[in-house]
Amino acid sequence: MNCAHPIDAATLADYWLAALREAEEQAIEEHLLGCDGCGERLREVIALAQGVRQLACEGSLRIVVSEVFLKRAAEQGLRIRQYAPPPSGSVECTVTAEDDLLVGHLVANLSGVQRVDLSICDESGIEQFRFPDIPFGSRAGVVVFQESITLAKAAPSNTMIVRLVSVEKSGRERPLGAYTFHHTRSLPGPGGV
Repeated sequence: MNCAHPIDAATLADYWLAALREAEEQAIEEHLLGCDGCGERLREVIALAQGVRQLACEGSLRIVVSEVFLKRAAEQGLRIRQYAPPPSGSVECTVTAEDDLLVGHLVANLSGVQRVDLSICDESGIEQFRFPDIPFGSRAGVVVFQESITLAKAAPSNTMIVRLVSVEKSGRERPLGAYTFHHTRSLPGPGGV
């Protein structure tokens, strides 16, 4: 690349998503008109975004989604398996070969909360993975978590605990809810061991 001032991928992604201020957007456009290298990089960012969108629509990603996303998926004929355990409660769950998406509705009091982390724990409560600073609507009072349907279909019977945690600027954490999913494998195959 022969660009003296290459535009980083994050800025190009923001440009593609129309998330920049007007002046920044115009500066990027002017740069792209004269820079083939950054134009190629933008095409790569677009391809990556489309690939991620495809995986999300296939239900293969663990992500936080919106009710609008679920409504569109249902309108497109996707089969959505949904569970809504109460805060500090549990639910028995499974998936079938016909399911396209697997979703948990996590109800919590989100008013006044600035940042929410989503934590995935094993059945002993030991954190296995954390999604920091997830998107949420404080008035909605619910986080919609899409579990990977690919993982769920292959998983043996197990228990997963999902926690919502409020994180203050000081780093202090406050639990908002813990949701236990008792998964029973219903599909044949090696995961059923």
